[in-house]
Amino acid sequence: MNTLEQVVKLVLNQEVRISDHGYDELANDGLTAREVITDAVLVEDYPDYPKGASVLLLQKDREGKSIHTVWGIPKGHTTPTVLVTAYRPDPKKWDKNFMKRVK
Repeated sequence: MNTLEQVVKLVLNQEVRISDHGYDELANDGLTAREVITDAVLVEDYPDYPKGASVLLLQKDREGKSIHTVWGIPKGHTTPTVLVTAYRPDPKKWDKNFMKRVK
């Protein structure tokens, strides 16, 4: 099972934690935790991240606007999945679909 599949399974099982930073970033962008736990598209996968496998996902807020979320699973654990951060991607740093970084 890849990282995205693990994260989705944990979300569906309600085995979710939101980091303090994640809460701060949600608030900064006027987002709620409920709206970031929705359909997602994988942007980048970090299976070997030192703190544990994680993924960068493209999701939509309640108004259909793009947001990026980073979800991780703490190293050495299988649960919970942690919402590390959520933010509205900067159009100057991403392609028009917010799927690839602009160099």
